[in-house]
Amino acid sequence: MAALYLTEDDVRSLMDMEKSILITHKVFKELATGRVMNAPRQRVRAPGIMLHTMSAANEYLHYVGWKAYTTTKQGARFHVAIYDQESGEMKALIEGDFLGQLRTGAASAVATEYMARPDSKVVGMFGSGLQARTQLQAVCMTRKIEFVQVYSRNFENCSRFAEEMTELCDVEVSACHSPDETAAEKDIVICATTSKAPLFDGRVLDEGTHLNVIGSNHRSRREIDRTTIKRADVIVCDDIEQCKIEAGDFMQPVEEGITDWRLMHNLSDIIAERETGRATDDQVTLFKSVGIAAEDVAMGVQVYEFALEEGLGVDLPF
Repeated sequence: MAALYLTEDDVRSLMDMEKSILITHKVFKELATGRVMNAPRQRVRAPGIMLHTMSAANEYLHYVGWKAYTTTKQGARFHVAIYDQESGEMKALIEGDFLGQLRTGAASAVATEYMARPDSKVVGMFGSGLQARTQLQAVCMTRKIEFVQVYSRNFENCSRFAEEMTELCDVEVSACHSPDETAAEKDIVICATTSKAPLFDGRVLDEGTHLNVIGSNHRSRREIDRTTIKRADVIVCDDIEQCKIEAGDFMQPVEEGITDWRLMHNLSDIIAERETGRATDDQVTLFKSVGIAAEDVAMGVQVYEFALEEGLGVDLPF
């Protein structure tokens, strides 16, 4: 059988956040068993372009695969490929932009389920882009959210985001002019920006706040300040080893002795109940996601299987 090519439109018709959360939960559960091998992201540069590659072997699915994407001034282009574990044949090549947005939101949903207080109702949202959309959607599917304040540098974009997400999530979303106000008096704070500098003063966070910090996967970018890290009673990563390479939020604080990698936990260990995501209601908890290939491969496999059922995609000549 020829490999199947699936477009962004195909992915959007086949995959949604509810399915993505279930798939992503399974990924982290299997990571804890050792039936997933994940290779961190690597980057190479040429004038005007950067190529990012990452791969994983999801033994429990009988597939291996990779995600590769380019970033230029014109934007980013994403692809995910999956291969049959026994034959080594490529089964699908998938356009992976929306897929990546879903899996990143889903990882935060899984972390929120294990780390945020069950009665969490109020969210502070930083960012108004595509990743912010799926982050907020995922959290609203995980907790009974009643009110959201959102801040981004472009207030026009922020207001449009608030209007759109109010309808999508069926919850009141209000644009805010103040970063500190957005972070204060919140049960959950979400950071999904491209900021190179901390977004708010960590002193404004309430006790018991849970944070999902997903915007930075480069050592030069930080969304949270040293105070936030100091106040975090529990710090969880999607993958500590990958965070050591590209989590700018942690690199300098670790070098300064503010925190230590040995104090952090992998999300897989939280799900396996080897560690605790939250021990008391007054703890500040922090989830840092940089994105791992095991999620992309698992999502790609599911999209491929759905596509076979629905007769979608175009056969490639190999």
